[in-house]
Order: sequence, then structure tokens, then C-alpha cells
Amino acid sequence: MVDALVDRVAIVTGAGRGIGRGVARLLAQEGASVVVNDPGVDVDGSGRSSSPADVVVQEIQAQGGQAAANYESVAEFKTGEALVQQALDTFGRLDVVVTCHGILRDRMIFNMTEQEWDDVIRVHLKGTFNVVKHACIVMRQQRSGHIITFTSESGLVGNSGQANYGAAKAGIAGFTKVVARDMGRYGVTCNSIAPRAATRMTASVPTAAQTLRSGQGISGIDEALDSEAEQEPDDVAPFVAYLASDAASNVNGQIFLVYGNTVSLFSQPRLQTTLLKPEGYWSAEELRKLMPSVVLKGVVNPAPAQGAR
Repeated sequence: MVDALVDRVAIVTGAGRGIGRGVARLLAQEGASVVVNDPGVDVDGSGRSSSPADVVVQEIQAQGGQAAANYESVAEFKTGEALVQQALDTFGRLDVVVTCHGILRDRMIFNMTEQEWDDVIRVHLKGTFNVVKHACIVMRQQRSGHIITFTSESGLVGNSGQANYGAAKAGIAGFTKVVARDMGRYGVTCNSIAPRAATRMTASVPTAAQTLRSGQGISGIDEALDSEAEQEPDDVAPFVAYLASDAASNVNGQIFLVYGNTVSLFSQPRLQTTLLKPEGYWSAEELRKLMPSVVLKGVVNPAPAQGAR
């Protein structure tokens, strides 16, 4: 193992299980000291246990690495500050932040409750802000650091039954791009990963919902998608380790799809087709005539009405 992260200190949220566990373990193997954050909750956010974080810390220490556990919920603003302070108090500095935490409260939009919306937004989006905001204070002062957030295809492309999750993940993607601009001048990078992996979160999605979502992904990528069995959570960790290293010091504000043996760069939103009127402004009738044959030519409805041709 290349010691690319020797003398570096990382915070990994949601590190007790799944993708976060693999990230924490690999960063430690590459030399980083790791604060392992996980409140040990169930997929829906209920319950609490120190065991997941403790087990990962023990695994890292058994391999000769350095790690410390943190059991607080990143949904609380004070947790972000406490996590950063723990890294400084325990290991003396902070170089890397990876936000793998998350919960699911899937429901079709017409059935979703206010609580299900608020819980997911609070954990994913606010939780990412809570940690990154406080880390940026330190990283700005030291003029270095790497921030890796986690978005999702649900927010970038759309998944049925995930209005709360998709909104949070789309928010994280936008947040990442803004943080990259805010912090780039101080030598700090901020990038995001949309992972595909078989975790307890994906396992909790009902079969009916999985069937409904099949084929809703990215054209040209889904055709080459490996089977779920090949999408191991640990497969995402090497790319995180890359983004956390000096080798990626000039990679900033980007979003990547990562799974199995695949790493893809998402394109930045760009204007594709423009309808311009030489003089005056468009009338509604003119737009009804021209939009289908110009701006919307070739554009496909991702969810046409049942029975529609």
C-alpha cells in the first residue's frame, strides 16, 4: 500500500458501515489518522449504537493505524464543530473530510409526510453543511485540505419515490460546486461522488420500487452497468483516497460516478439549444409552434403518462 496520506488527518462521517467503513479503513491504510463518525442508527434514522464506529476503529488499530470514534449525529450543527475539534485535539490537524452519512425515507411525493421530508434534508444536506462549514474554517487558515461529499444519481438524474433524498443530494451537488469556488483560492478542493454500491440502504428499497426505477438512469451508462453483486461498497474507497491526496490537488468542483471498476466524470450543466428571436419577445403561440422542433427536438419525457405513445 502506498503511504500517500501519511501525517494526514481525516474525518469520515457515516463510517460505521457500508461505503463510509471502506473509506475510513482505506484512508487509514494509506497512512491517515481517522475520526470515525457514526451514530449507529438504522436506515430510517431510528435507534442508536456506538458499536459500528467502535468496530471500525478497532479494525483500523488492529492494522496498525490510528483512529478515534465519534457517535454524534451530523444533523446537529454543534456536531460539525465538535468533530473538527476532536480531530485537532486528538491528532493535531485536519486535512480531509468525507461525508458518507445518510438515511432513507422513501415515499412517492403524494404520500410523503413533512417529517419524512425534513428528516432526510436535515441529515443529508444540513449534515453535510454542518461538517464542511466548520472544516473550512480550519482549512482556510492552513491553506490546504480536501473535501469529498456524496451526492447521488437520484438528485442528478432522478429516482421515483425519492423526492426528499433526491432534493438533498441535488443540494449537495450544488453545495459542492459553491464550496469549490469559495475555498479553491485557499488551496482547498471540494468534489463530490455519486456512488453505486450494494449497501443496507439499497437493500432496504422495496422490490417494486427497484423495478420502477430500473432504466431511469443515465443513457449510455446503464447499458454497461455491472450486476449489483459486483458493486461492492469498498470499491468506492480508492477513488476517495485519490481525491484526498496531493495527486488530485488541481481537481476541484467536479462530480464523479463511481462503482465497481468504473469511474465517470459528470458533465457540467451547459446550455444545449437556444431559441432566439431577432426582434421583440416570444408569444405563447410562437413558442407552442417552435419549441418541439427546435429546443425540445429529441428530448424524451423520462416518465410519460401511462398509455401515452
